[in-house]
Amino acid sequence: MNRSAKKRLALVLPAGLLLALAPAMNVLAEDAAQEIAKSSHFYNTFWALIPSFVAIILALITREVYSSLFIGITVGAVLAANGNFEKTLGNIFTNGIVASVSDPYNVGILVFLIMLGSIVSLMNKAGGSAAFGRWADDHIKTRRGAQLSTILLGILIFIDDYFNCLTVGSVMRPVTDRHKISRAKLAYLIDATAAPVCIIAPISSWAAAVSGFVPDGSGLALFIRTIPYNFYALLTIVMMLTITIKNVDYGPMMKFEKNAKAGDLFSGANPYANEADTVPEGKGKVIDLILPVIVLVVCCVIGMIYTGGFFSGANFIDAFSNSDASVGLMLGSAFGLLFAIIYYVARRSFSFKEAVGCVPEGFKAMVPAIMILIFAWSLKNMTSYLGADVYVAGIIQGSAKGLQMFLPAVIFLIGCVLSFATGTSWGTFGILIPIVLQAFPWSDGNPISIVCVAACMAGAVCGDHCSPISDTTIMSSAGAQCEHVNHVSTQLPYALTCACVSALGYLLAGILAVNHIPAVTALPFAVLLMIIVVLVLGKKTDDAAA
Repeated sequence: MNRSAKKRLALVLPAGLLLALAPAMNVLAEDAAQEIAKSSHFYNTFWALIPSFVAIILALITREVYSSLFIGITVGAVLAANGNFEKTLGNIFTNGIVASVSDPYNVGILVFLIMLGSIVSLMNKAGGSAAFGRWADDHIKTRRGAQLSTILLGILIFIDDYFNCLTVGSVMRPVTDRHKISRAKLAYLIDATAAPVCIIAPISSWAAAVSGFVPDGSGLALFIRTIPYNFYALLTIVMMLTITIKNVDYGPMMKFEKNAKAGDLFSGANPYANEADTVPEGKGKVIDLILPVIVLVVCCVIGMIYTGGFFSGANFIDAFSNSDASVGLMLGSAFGLLFAIIYYVARRSFSFKEAVGCVPEGFKAMVPAIMILIFAWSLKNMTSYLGADVYVAGIIQGSAKGLQMFLPAVIFLIGCVLSFATGTSWGTFGILIPIVLQAFPWSDGNPISIVCVAACMAGAVCGDHCSPISDTTIMSSAGAQCEHVNHVSTQLPYALTCACVSALGYLLAGILAVNHIPAVTALPFAVLLMIIVVLVLGKKTDDAAA
């Protein structure tokens, strides 16, 4: 067996072993969760949120995410074990890292990332990215045009936020680099068109997830009703467009953009320097990038509706509502990768052996993101074991009945805090939506119910945007190949500004709903206020080409 074959075998065997052990590890993780719930002195207390806060604060201070996440995991493990050394080690590794890596859903996402990285590697080797860059040079003449193109592509890829982040990043990096747009700004544009677009797209993995938390099969109908009230998502798009069209920035992003115009796209070291793309300038056509992306999108959609039972008789809407995003994306990316290999070999872009060699290269390019994801998932395990969700749910249930007028704003803010601390938006609205629907059933025609459900979803996305341990934030950094902490620190002022305006919008919507006035009239007020705030805070960047 030659050396390259041994390397590929070394990559495949651990993944296969994890898949084989996944069911057993899930059982062990559930047993561990039950044991910790019974024995830990810190279960269902404010201390359950401390591990996440420690990781987030350390990441922002040290600007080093790996050690910060691991320290947060360790703090959670100590609390869950009541300080017992042996149990702490078990919590860190067996119940934390190993459990997160062996979870079937997480394994599916990791496989999806590896195959997506491999497809990107194939595109670059075939010269598709270089050809698109040459096309962009002829058709995209300004920095504003490059940013608007990034936004448009992000909105068009609304199926899934992970898919959005990595696809938009790989396609638009050469374009934004040519127009001297900082990687931090690119990461913000990717992040702002990922979760905020998916959470208002009825045909997306997010719509399917939300639908699953609503009883009686009415989840998709409720999801569609909430779209006009999802203020944070809508205002994020308004804010992003205003910043781009008016050519303004504020906060740390201003510094990064000024440095980019001077030629420093990273404002420091490039964390992906060893994985820099080497693209043959003379080869490839635009179709070499566009066609594999289109096939990948189609395959991912087919994969998702397949998991939802579309080919067993379910209609398209029901199939998407019941789909498994992890399995669907994994299957879609597998067929997308197969198509890309056959297509490039048939076009004689390179040999079959060279095509197969791009698979481990794509894996290597995804390693930084995979490491952060594994640590982030492990930290989520610790907060879950400590009952962070139970603690927050108790706060909501205790206050829901007496805060009718202020409830949408309160729900939004609590959703922000919970999503920020745990790094999971899906988990956040999975906790809050059933509580809200129990207190205010939307089938009763209560107008406050739909607004509050929308506030749950908006708060979850907002906290997800702000949190350094969020999957989508990590994927946006990976897609833009931007230092993760730089992305978090530059996006945070924008996300917090949008959160403040959204909270005011929900306050007004609550007042209107209680007084039987259509709450949707709060949306134009919030949009106008968002534009005004951006124009007041923002300063024009010195850009002669725009």
